[in-house]
Amino acid sequence: MTPTDLQTALETDLRDLQALIEQRRFDDAIASTDRLLEQFAGHRDLLYMRAVALRHMHRVPEALRTLDLLEDGYPAYPRLFQERGHCHVFLKQAPEAIQAFSRAVELNPALPASWRLLASLYKMVGRPQESANAAQHVAKLESLATEVVTARSMLADGNLRDAEELIRTYLQRVPDDIEALRVLAQVAHQNEFAKDAATLLEAVLAASPGYRAARHDYVLALIAMHRHKQAREQIEILIAAEPDNPSHQMTLASILVGEGATEEAISLYGDLTRRQPSDPELHLSLGHALKTQGCREDAERAYREAARHRENFGDAYWSLANLKTYRFDDAQLAVMREQVDARRTPLVDRYHLCFALGKALEDRGEYAESFQFYARGNALRKAECSYRPEVLELTVDKQIGLCTREFFEQRQGWGCLDPAPIFIVGLPRAGSTLLEQILASHSQVEGTMELADIPRLVSSLDLHASGARYPNVLALPSADNYRTFGEGYIRDTSHYRVGNTPFFIDKMPNNFRHVGLIHMMLPNAKIIDARREPMACCFSNFKQLFATGQQFTYSLEDIARYYVLYVRLMDHWDRVLPGKVLRVQHEDVIDDLEGNVRLILEFCGLPFEAACVEYHKNERRVHTASSEQVRRPINRNGVDQWKNFEPWLGDLRAALGPLTTGK
Repeated sequence: MTPTDLQTALETDLRDLQALIEQRRFDDAIASTDRLLEQFAGHRDLLYMRAVALRHMHRVPEALRTLDLLEDGYPAYPRLFQERGHCHVFLKQAPEAIQAFSRAVELNPALPASWRLLASLYKMVGRPQESANAAQHVAKLESLATEVVTARSMLADGNLRDAEELIRTYLQRVPDDIEALRVLAQVAHQNEFAKDAATLLEAVLAASPGYRAARHDYVLALIAMHRHKQAREQIEILIAAEPDNPSHQMTLASILVGEGATEEAISLYGDLTRRQPSDPELHLSLGHALKTQGCREDAERAYREAARHRENFGDAYWSLANLKTYRFDDAQLAVMREQVDARRTPLVDRYHLCFALGKALEDRGEYAESFQFYARGNALRKAECSYRPEVLELTVDKQIGLCTREFFEQRQGWGCLDPAPIFIVGLPRAGSTLLEQILASHSQVEGTMELADIPRLVSSLDLHASGARYPNVLALPSADNYRTFGEGYIRDTSHYRVGNTPFFIDKMPNNFRHVGLIHMMLPNAKIIDARREPMACCFSNFKQLFATGQQFTYSLEDIARYYVLYVRLMDHWDRVLPGKVLRVQHEDVIDDLEGNVRLILEFCGLPFEAACVEYHKNERRVHTASSEQVRRPINRNGVDQWKNFEPWLGDLRAALGPLTTGK
């Protein structure tokens, strides 16, 4: 069976299991879970349903052992703690039950059973205030539609698709339910449609201006859209209402970083860490702000402090490794080795630790074990991803078929004529941050970041009223539409610009897939393809753990297919839009910096400035993994690093085929 067939069969088995439990056929349910766990060891829902069935059979100690196994793999699963609470109630262990139910509602406030039992348990142990508070939560949930409560729980459990389907169906009947609109906004935000989330939340706040939780969701959506000025206005409303709420102060600090007020953010993070010195997340956030500001040694100290307060905090170790210049000592390496295999290390921390160990061992020249950790981290991360290369390959096939030279000739002169944007496209880890730093060192160019505006426009086009999907939908808009797209892009990206330079950079690498759209909406924009030798580029992506997106990077096969696809599409743009894209080879920039700087500036219509050659002296904020590397003079240190791993990259070379140079 294919992986898709296996997943479909498992979904059927899970529905059958749920039916067995509802029919109180607990013996049959336990037998089914035991059989399925032989094939799907450690599966979350199988372990959970096994524990439920065991409790109903009064085999509570065995149910608790099953829940311990479940916690090893899913330590933040709310229903695990609710079920543990039920077990302790059966055993008449009130303190343990209170602790379990409290953790359940902390992770998912939409659990009526947990709140109801907390109200009863608190009353029983003589804690009337906590009992009353729990009862208020019960009353609040009872006032909501069942669909809203269920969708909230689905969302907390990570079942976004089911939550969206349920809440959309409900909203067709009750379109003005603000609680349902908020749930749909949360679904949109988690699916990375921040603009849709913001629109929904604006409607919620218009109907209920005092709804603080919805306003906080709105702030997060604005941050995701990089609309930091608006986000700051909204968070200040919340701070005025709740001045002692530290989460609002933390959110303000992240907004300050986004606004470019990094020093102010660092000061605020510093105040917060002094008030909450044992909070590892605060130290991590402080480290990120310090890194953005170029304060490497202070960032290191903050990351180490984060790890000190939580030994299995994978993100803290990976953040140190991701500085690219940090070297772990023997004691740190020992802790990382211990924690990566510890029973209660959450999956997200486990794969962060794997990538950090891969980098630490690579720096020590222990390449065989380093590769093992990189491969393990990628496998763990890929298991969380939904990336399917064939879907993107089909889209590219359609794009090549549609976007011919004749197609563009028929639309010549369309779009917004503003020449301000300079797009740097390509693959991650291909030298795009270096090109951005070079250009942003020019007096007429402002560097921003990897902007999501083009992908967001593509997502909206993919939902076209006609039913057409991207890229076929590109044939439908008129000249006026494309001018509106371009003007909207210029307007929306103004939020990221702080200077008055005539040009700015959009460094979203995945925009190589949308060169045709960019050309039609912004025909005077410049596009630069940052290209790197395929083996070096692909393996560098394999070593990198990205904060979000770039799901193609978590297997060598997927990376190779993506690189081949990228080259094929860029070759197509060269044929149908000759001269539109300047290709800049990373290795050429390293070998002849000034010559390539002059080439890039000439392409952009800019006069030569020596500051572009001395880019490393530019103290601008840099948000990507290459932030420390572009603050140093040009060097060849990373060019051939992949060769240390060549014994394990035979399949990658074969998959890349004729694209490899043999170097």
